[in-house]
Amino acid sequence: MIERLALLIWSATPDRPELCVTPLVHALIACALDAEVEIHFAGPAVRLLVSGVADQLYATPDKEKSIGDYLREVRAAGAELHPCSMAQAAWIGPNETLIPECTCAAGATTFVIHTLDPEWKTLVF
Repeated sequence: MIERLALLIWSATPDRPELCVTPLVHALIACALDAEVEIHFAGPAVRLLVSGVADQLYATPDKEKSIGDYLREVRAAGAELHPCSMAQAAWIGPNETLIPECTCAAGATTFVIHTLDPEWKTLVF
């Protein structure tokens, strides 16, 4: 079984919080199966990593768990959270900070390398 999974989140954005939970649940499952997991945030999805943004977002009207709660849970499970460096420059303001759960930035090249590496599986959301 492949033990490395990289997820690219680009269409699940703060404007569509109902789309944000599915990739995070997939990441949690992969972590529970002891896979090495990286989550890459590209385009406007990188805004999910801005301090305070995800804590105000909920996937359901019941508001039982914020997207920020899911991000903290997935990080605690061992997944790495990588903002795209180009997306950061385009979508994050100079006075904004990233959540502490964020690991180092990774550009598009890193994700493309994972897609070409037979030791990695990739999912795009």
